[in-house]
Amino acid sequence: MAKVIAICNQKGGVGKTTTAINLSVYLALSEKRVLLIDIDPQGNATSGLGINKHNIKTSIYDLMIEEIEPSSASIKTRINNLSLIPSTISLTGAEVELVGTMGREYRLKKALSPILNEYDYIIIDCPPSLGLLTVNSLAAAGSVLIPVQCEYYALEGLSQLVNTINLVKENLNSSLSIEGVLLTMADFRTNLTSEVIKEVRSFFKGKVYETIIPRNIRLTEAPGFGKPIELYDKNSIGAHRYQEFMNELLGVKKDITQEIPSVNNAKTNNDNELQKISEGEIK
Repeated sequence: MAKVIAICNQKGGVGKTTTAINLSVYLALSEKRVLLIDIDPQGNATSGLGINKHNIKTSIYDLMIEEIEPSSASIKTRINNLSLIPSTISLTGAEVELVGTMGREYRLKKALSPILNEYDYIIIDCPPSLGLLTVNSLAAAGSVLIPVQCEYYALEGLSQLVNTINLVKENLNSSLSIEGVLLTMADFRTNLTSEVIKEVRSFFKGKVYETIIPRNIRLTEAPGFGKPIELYDKNSIGAHRYQEFMNELLGVKKDITQEIPSVNNAKTNNDNELQKISEGEIK
């Protein structure tokens, strides 16, 4: 059965959708059967894979509200082994429509149950909120992946997120766990980044991944071209870091950065190298 991972953080701008897209792509390229679910009304994961939202006939909205078959809502992407259930602006009103619905917290879980054997991984890109759409995602998932931006106020709201996860575990999904915490948008030119990394590792103990995603202009540009980083610039440091992260998540030890300074060993690099890493000049 598929491993279902919800990528969640109610704070916006933390690299949640970037992580959802690129993790899904690299899992698919590793010959895993992957389904990416865009359950964010903004639909950034949909457009980030080059899907024109104006041409979508069926979406996650129809899956949850109209209860159509999952196969009718999923579409193939340009990446082999990767399918997408897209999102459109119609999802905006879904939380209101679900309020009076019986079993409203389980609509997504119910919808996915017929296709769990068709995939190895189902990745859910949650909206930046702790509303009913996110609760549906947590009720359907086996684990939660939390991206945390290496910026000031990084831990703000995380206690509330952890409390929500615990509430869902106690009341809706007893098997839910924290898959791990991914540090994103690291800028090693600043002391703040090191402080945030230290705080997050202390807060989440052993749940924080060793791989750290740096600030990288290629990662920022890629969604504007409707491409994952592998198709936009596979030699960029952002691409290498997400490959490392995917390997770490799978428990695979694989060195793919032979000629690229390691962010994890950033203290051994000189200031010029760190600046190039942070600015994306090492591609």
